[in-house]
Amino acid sequence: MLKVGYIGLGLMGKSIARNILKAGFPLVVHNRSRAAVDELVAEGAQVAASPAEVAHQVDVVFTNLPDTPDVEKVVLAEDGILSAAHRGLVYVDNSTIKPAAARAIAARLADKGAFALDAPVSGGDIGARNATLAIMVGGDAGALKKVMPVLLATGKTVTHVGEAGAGQVAKAANQIMVAAQMVAMGELLVFSQKSGVDPRKVVEAIKGGAAQCWTLDVKPPRLFEGNRTPGFKAYMQAKDLNIILETAREYGVPLPGTAENAQLFNAMLQMGMGELDNSAVIGVIEALAGIKLDV
Repeated sequence: MLKVGYIGLGLMGKSIARNILKAGFPLVVHNRSRAAVDELVAEGAQVAASPAEVAHQVDVVFTNLPDTPDVEKVVLAEDGILSAAHRGLVYVDNSTIKPAAARAIAARLADKGAFALDAPVSGGDIGARNATLAIMVGGDAGALKKVMPVLLATGKTVTHVGEAGAGQVAKAANQIMVAAQMVAMGELLVFSQKSGVDPRKVVEAIKGGAAQCWTLDVKPPRLFEGNRTPGFKAYMQAKDLNIILETAREYGVPLPGTAENAQLFNAMLQMGMGELDNSAVIGVIEALAGIKLDV
């Protein structure tokens, strides 16, 4: 059985690592803060003092980190994964980072006979806990086949999109749609209420038609309860949108709707709402409309 390492035990990473452990894979973990490490060690994981120490011990090493510089540091720093990479090691990145960075990391690891798969995920904290994530993968098909049993312990769909960086392009496309849905949902709820119509009944009415989507199924009940805790944090959504726009500029792709949505999520950060759920973008729309959603 493959021995697995997991680095980055945040809101998503801890749940993903736990599901790998539950599936019976020997697991080595590393994280900057100790609490999540202690939880998993109590459940049977081993702890490593550095990314290099993780990579040295395992067949497959995962990362799940906030942003591109974090991933580059964990992989490329002096005590990083690259420094201990051995021939045949498979590195799997569940983070959402720049596609160009994913390609560069894959090239560096290939020089040492190791493989890199960019494998960002979608499905939020619920999907991470329930092992129902959608996983989009870029990189070598043989390496993906090797680690597929581990990935299937964490998600319900695994799609090989293409070569290195393709998984990150797919995740960027996913985040374009997610942001659009969150903003549209916020607008329709505020629009309904300010027009004197119960937004709960509006949601019930439109869910059976062409507007039906995961966002409309999952998020309104939380908002109607006054619950804007993450989920998926708004500052991460803003980060992803900024990655998308930077990548779009590299390829000369106009994304006018995404640019507008990025402004709304960046406004959330300026308003002190960055730690809230991405559905809490409704707060920006509420401020512009001068109302608060009834709870």
